Amino acid sequence: MAHEKIILVEDDLSVSHVIITALRAEGYEVENCKSIAERDALMASSRYDLLLTDVGLGEGEGDGISSLDRVKATHPDIPIIIISAQNTLNTAVRASETGAFEYLPKPFDLDELLKVVGQALKPKNVQPAEPPMDEESLPLVGRSPAMQDVYRMIARLLKNDLSVLVLGESGTGKELVAEAIHSLGHRKNGPFIAVNMAAIPSELIEAELFGHEKGAFTGAVASASGKFEQAQGGTLFLDEIGDMPMHAQTRLLRALQAGEINRVGGKGVVKLDVRIIAATNHDFLELIEQGKFREDLYYRINVVPIELPPLRERASDIPALTSHFLKLAVTEGLPQKQISQEGMNLLCHNYWRGNVRELKNVIYRLVVTGREETLSEDAIRQILAAERGDDRVESANMEFEGHIKSIVLDLMAAPERENLYAQALEKFEKPLLIEMMHQAHGNQIKAAKILGINRNTLRKKLNEYQIDPTRSK
Repeated sequence: MAHEKIILVEDDLSVSHVIITALRAEGYEVENCKSIAERDALMASSRYDLLLTDVGLGEGEGDGISSLDRVKATHPDIPIIIISAQNTLNTAVRASETGAFEYLPKPFDLDELLKVVGQALKPKNVQPAEPPMDEESLPLVGRSPAMQDVYRMIARLLKNDLSVLVLGESGTGKELVAEAIHSLGHRKNGPFIAVNMAAIPSELIEAELFGHEKGAFTGAVASASGKFEQAQGGTLFLDEIGDMPMHAQTRLLRALQAGEINRVGGKGVVKLDVRIIAATNHDFLELIEQGKFREDLYYRINVVPIELPPLRERASDIPALTSHFLKLAVTEGLPQKQISQEGMNLLCHNYWRGNVRELKNVIYRLVVTGREETLSEDAIRQILAAERGDDRVESANMEFEGHIKSIVLDLMAAPERENLYAQALEKFEKPLLIEMMHQAHGNQIKAAKILGINRNTLRKKLNEYQIDPTRSK
């Protein structure tokens, strides 16, 4: 059993009781205090092996992070674990930059807390960092559990140059993650260069990335640096890297392995000092299986993956995102607006196929077209209907329901009414699979995940109904 001594700073009695009970059950000695002043007094008179502190304390107390400089001055080696209900990117970054061992957003799992405590009590060197940025300057918004995981991962990447692969649907904010890693990390004084691989013609992509010498190809009337050279000392963000042609993938892999590049048509070598962050909305395993992406390049760029959740899986963040976009619109010269509660409920229950980007567009359209200061549910519904083509959708739904009813009546009217379930399933299953493959753009992994079935089962069904998944792309 453990005998280490822990000081807990938590002013919520119910939370402190649960934490103390769990820690003491593991054999730790725990002393609880409710304020920073009480913490300082206890730490001045006793030795502790670990500090576990909340961020939001009582009124007039400040917060548990800003006061940690005093702790580090008098107890430079004590590991610190920060817990907080202020679950923003700013909190995660501030926690990281104090040299804290770990940051746990509330509510957290007690087993996870005990695991982190055990790890923190092992010898570990922690280095301090620079002051954090202001909350308003941070690019990411939201406090959902899914975003808290993203924030914690970003905070762990600020002091190193590990390659990062950001995954997620279009419109989820992959470039914002790359910007956050750059602007909050140790390369923030260097350039941030973003390049969309899908927007560059295949024959120009190598010159765009690596630069070229005069006369290297038709139209190269002068030498030019590429994105790698422009990003020296900073970060190169390769967006939509899944659309990169194979010949360019080979050259990119060599550059990353060697840490140097050659301009197209040049003989000189340029040593690289660049952090690589890549992003895609493609399924890499599917691309590799189809021979469209090099597996060795995938493992080179996928050192640390960060997966951004679609907006429909973080609906609790929609009010904060909406407020953010309304404020942003004002800074861009648009009128100040607010959303009614009924309107906000409608936004929160929308599917948002275009994710955060679509939400931003809808908010801006509402601000421009809305006549009232408070935007109503009806105004929002009209914008969403125009966005979706709801009249056509409703008509299609009625037609589909009529089709289903017709099938059921035909089955019920059959002379031999046996195995109706199997017959109905067969009639419904094929069009369902066809439509699902169309929605997933032929991606069998994605389709199987949405359907909730094994990929091998999906393949078997596609073969059984003679459905060609490549025709859905």
